[in-house]
Amino acid sequence: MSILLTAKQGHVLFESDYVDEFSVDNVLNRIKSDLHPGQLDFVNDSKTEIIGLSAGYGAGKTRALCAKTVMLACLNQGFTGCVMEPTGPLIRDIWQTDFESFLESYEIPYTFRASPLPEYILHLGVDTKILCRSFENWSRIIGLNLAFVLADEIDTVTPSIANRAFPKILGRLRSGNVRQFGAASTPEGFRWMWETFGSDDAQQREDRHLIKMRTKDNPHLPPDFIQRLEANYDPSLLQAYLNGEFTNLTTGQVYDRFDREKHVSKESPSTENEIIRVGVDFNVGNMSAVIGVIQKGELFIFDEISGAHDTDSLGRLLREKFPHHRIYGYPDASGGNRSTNASKTDIQILEQYKITNQSGASNPSVRDRVSSVQALLENGKGQIRFHISANCKKVIESLELQSYTEQGEPDKEGGHDHLNDALGYLVWREFNPLHMGAGRRTGVRLY
Repeated sequence: MSILLTAKQGHVLFESDYVDEFSVDNVLNRIKSDLHPGQLDFVNDSKTEIIGLSAGYGAGKTRALCAKTVMLACLNQGFTGCVMEPTGPLIRDIWQTDFESFLESYEIPYTFRASPLPEYILHLGVDTKILCRSFENWSRIIGLNLAFVLADEIDTVTPSIANRAFPKILGRLRSGNVRQFGAASTPEGFRWMWETFGSDDAQQREDRHLIKMRTKDNPHLPPDFIQRLEANYDPSLLQAYLNGEFTNLTTGQVYDRFDREKHVSKESPSTENEIIRVGVDFNVGNMSAVIGVIQKGELFIFDEISGAHDTDSLGRLLREKFPHHRIYGYPDASGGNRSTNASKTDIQILEQYKITNQSGASNPSVRDRVSSVQALLENGKGQIRFHISANCKKVIESLELQSYTEQGEPDKEGGHDHLNDALGYLVWREFNPLHMGAGRRTGVRLY
């Protein structure tokens, strides 16, 4: 007899003897038998107060986090735990999907309630509550008594928010049998994960333990997955995104792989029968666009537009330049919600010039855009797949001169960000295999 409970809108449907059949020990043993060594180390450590999992893309951190949640719930039956995502939408789009699939695969009885705030109740003999919260509203856990808190992708949270929330969260661990804070993330430079686990001071502390997992540790990945990463990320990022290592991603020149000798061409590609691809950054009075074609898996930028007055002017210029071509636009996704025109959104204005919108439901992160462009300039295999006409003087200047601020973000004060942003939207959609077509959902969630 199946022990899986059916849950809808807070109502549980099950036969009275189902829960009696559920064995905590049996389900934990089944879960652990399916984990690879790195995941198992993370799940088995119930003694360290603060535990971290630094992992490459596709290394299995999501599954490890699901298993850790169930394990801590079993050890703290009758108490309350919490899982935190960087944003509210990620709770819905990522965590709920992954966690419910995990629970159902091991026939763990549960109830889900969506309101007033999302939470799970695991029926382990004694009901155990799992709250779902976001770091953007981390103060909502103030006043709660929790047995454990698990944070997903904490390095994508703004450092100031993560650093403010962390001590407050630790202060809520005041109930249950095993009180623990756990974080699983792909490292994003020297941010919260490094400060908490990797710094010299952190490594001297006995209350924390960091486990690292490499992408290749996951035996369930598609056979070409690592090769795709190597082809689409530059070497510095591969240390973080394949091996879960801390590496400097935010100093000096943003596009430090750009080299005039390697990338600038005196020749322009043939555009006959080609789709014209246009990356667009919307700005009132300073519309920016990069114009190129994709040939044999490589991007060739051959024209630029800078300083167009508004979206209508930009659309008209593009159609005048290419009256008979198909034009694909890769704009800032926020252009679907706002406008430089009172009656239509920016994207609708482009569409009236028969420019096909290729933007996602939301913008990629700055890190995703930068890393995608860097990988075209030169990937982990030493391949160069980006070429630019010498006539595109402003794009070349922007690639050479944009630098990082002291806060580790690409500088926006020098005026070099607009064309680079436009380029990033195009490259992210067409060349990053982890994100193209992803819309709101970015990152890899494999096993």
